[in-house]
Amino acid sequence: MSTVSLPDSLAERYAKVCDRIARSAEASGRKERDIFLVAVTKNAEPDQVRAMIEMGHRDFGENRVQQLVQRAAMVDEYLTRLRVVPSARRAAGSDQAESLFGPGGGNDRLAVAGATGKIRWHMIGHLQRNKARKVVDLVRLVHSVDSLRVAEELQAVALRRDIIVEVLLQVNCSGEGTKFGCPVPAAVPMAEQIQSMANVRLRGLMTIAAEGASELETRRTFARCREIHDEVKALDAEGQVNLLSMGMTGDYHLAILEGANIVRVGTALFGESRRPEAQDEPEEPDDEPGEGE
Repeated sequence: MSTVSLPDSLAERYAKVCDRIARSAEASGRKERDIFLVAVTKNAEPDQVRAMIEMGHRDFGENRVQQLVQRAAMVDEYLTRLRVVPSARRAAGSDQAESLFGPGGGNDRLAVAGATGKIRWHMIGHLQRNKARKVVDLVRLVHSVDSLRVAEELQAVALRRDIIVEVLLQVNCSGEGTKFGCPVPAAVPMAEQIQSMANVRLRGLMTIAAEGASELETRRTFARCREIHDEVKALDAEGQVNLLSMGMTGDYHLAILEGANIVRVGTALFGESRRPEAQDEPEEPDDEPGEGE
C-alpha cells in the first residue's frame, strides 16, 4: 500500500487540511467556519496533541475507550499545568462550534481556569454497552450510537449522573456487512426512539464510507446519510438535530460536498501509526451487565 506524502511539520499539515476544508466548503456553498474539524488522535504522539492545542485546536476524537481515557487525562494534566492556552493563529471552527453545540449542553469537561477555550473530546469508534459509563464523563459528543441497547445504556448512566449526553446515530449507509451502524431502513424509527429519551439528546447522524470505494460510490453513501439526516431533522420539533458527521482523511472533501459539517481527520494530520500501542485494542465481549441492569 502506498503512503500518502505529507508536509514535514504538523503546522503545515494542519494548514493543508484547513485549506482543503475551506475550498470544499466554498464549493458546497458554505464557509470554512461552517465545517467542524475533529482531529483523530489515535496515531498521534502526546507532543503532537499538545502542539495542536497550542495552535488553537479544540476538538479531538478517539476510536477506543481505553485510549480516550488516557488521552483525556494527559490533556487535562497538560492544561492544568499550562493554565492559559495560547490564543490560536487559526482555530478552525471554534466560533462555529459554540453555535452548533449551544450553551449548557453536553459535558464540556476540560474547562481550565484562565484558558481561552475548552477541549472537547469526541467518541468516534464503536461503543460497547459495558464501557458507556467510562465515556459519558469525558466526551462532548458520542458519534457512534448504533443500536437502541447502546442508547438505553447511555440513558441509564446519564440519568444516574443527572447529565445530558449528546449523541449521533451511526447509520450503515454503505451497506457493508462488516461495518457498525444501524441499517438504513431502521434509522428514522431508531432516531425517534432516541429522541424520546430524557437524558440522551440526539444531535444528528454519522456514517463511514466503504474503504476503497470509488468517488461516485462514496458520494452516494454520504448523500444517502444526508437524506436520512434531513428526514430526522424535519421530525425534530426542538431544532436540536443539526450535526452530520461524515468523512475521514481519504474522503472528507467529498463528505463536505455532500453536506457534512463534521469531519474526522487523523492520518492527514498525524501520519500513519508509528507505535505498536497505537493499534486498536481487541474488543471485549459485550456480555457485562450494563449500569441500568
